[in-house]
Amino acid sequence: MNQGDLIEKVAVSASITKAEAERAINAFKGHVTDSLRKGNKVTLVGFGTFGVSHRKARRGFDPYNGETIKIPAAKAVRFAAGKQLKEAVNKRKK
Repeated sequence: MNQGDLIEKVAVSASITKAEAERAINAFKGHVTDSLRKGNKVTLVGFGTFGVSHRKARRGFDPYNGETIKIPAAKAVRFAAGKQLKEAVNKRKK
């Protein structure tokens, strides 16, 4: 599913226009991004938690020329699925 598909499904399930659904999805993405940028977690109970983890600088190996390289410290976005989402995904069809 891509963003266009999601917009269409949200519009149908919420009985709103596609334009309204797109604005809502874009607002959600913007607020999650802003919160993560500030170092805050975003928790949607039952669905999951978005957070930021910090990777320390480290040494790596360049497979093309065999040299050791420095990999700088970085922030990475993480998502941990909530219990209800995990159960829904793992539910077996009969």
